[in-house]
Amino acid sequence: MYDVAERSGVSIATVSRVYRNPDSVREATRERVLTAARELGYVPSGNARGLASRSTEVLGLCFPDLSDPDTETEAAAADADDDHAFMLYSDQIIRGMERAARRHGYALLIAASLKGGPESLVAKVAGRVDGFAVLARTVPTEDLDVISRRLPVVMLAGPRENDELDHLDHIEVANADGQRDLTRHLIEDHGLRRLAFVGGEERSPDAQARFRGYQEACRDAGLPVRAEPDLRTEMMTQAEGARAADALLDRAVGGGAGGSGGGGFGAGGFGAGDDHAAPEAMLFANDQMAIGALHALERRGVRVPQDVAVTGFDGIPLGRLVRPALTTVRQPMRRLGEEAVELLVRRLGGERDREPVDLMLPVDVVRRGSCGCG
Repeated sequence: MYDVAERSGVSIATVSRVYRNPDSVREATRERVLTAARELGYVPSGNARGLASRSTEVLGLCFPDLSDPDTETEAAAADADDDHAFMLYSDQIIRGMERAARRHGYALLIAASLKGGPESLVAKVAGRVDGFAVLARTVPTEDLDVISRRLPVVMLAGPRENDELDHLDHIEVANADGQRDLTRHLIEDHGLRRLAFVGGEERSPDAQARFRGYQEACRDAGLPVRAEPDLRTEMMTQAEGARAADALLDRAVGGGAGGSGGGGFGAGGFGAGDDHAAPEAMLFANDQMAIGALHALERRGVRVPQDVAVTGFDGIPLGRLVRPALTTVRQPMRRLGEEAVELLVRRLGGERDREPVDLMLPVDVVRRGSCGCG
């Protein structure tokens, strides 16, 4: 900074104003300073500015790496000009946060790797940002509550655990409502009775809420209700979805299902304890698993939706491109990221002492070919 000031013939304060408040400096002077900076390779130090202002002008997002190797392979094979078509849940949230942060003059620091433990990761991020958002159940709420006494923290995609320990702002989507409406559509509009739900890991509040919605719809229709999903996966990826579809078919009478005429699945109540009857519909806790299931079913010659209906949850763009197009529940993923930034900015603007916010975003059922619509 001293070198830039010397080369452009101005004071250090003028150099600072060029970067912090450029309109306060005459155009000719501003251009002289910027030319000198380019020649010297000068970039303002965020750390130094943060020490002076006690503000980093950076917001953080702590999000575990939810990448899906199969989706990345498909994107590479397609050589698509529009990467949007292969964006996943986490990608959409990041894009929403990034756009909103930019509107408010903030940069976004993304911490996705949990190597060394999530608590260590959050501690490192918390020291570099003015506030941050974190995916629910990634880090113990008690640890986040301690951090929130110093800087604002928003919890994404999870409900408040309890009022005594959890004083964070929360943003979630209506997972249970969406899954309940989708399940009712299959039962009431398509007359399907043998349903199978493939859930995610137990620690995921989103996956648990979706299973609750499924249970409620089955209970309302007088169908048997299991206490646990028919299958549960650890990673909600295409590969896991394909394996789950294979496993559900392998439970059918005769050990497997052909798709030659719609009658090869056997009969009986799948949800009533007869694990040897293949389901009429497979409901997956996210779109990635459902897309993997579509690939597995095609490989085995099972027709969708004639032999079995398939549904997902999230509304990722790839669901429109598979054949048949995927019936799903679309959640506002970008808006989730945008609302997180808006909450953080409000807290930083002087609303630190107000009561914690609980924001529920709506979802909607998208009916496509994989359930027999469209």
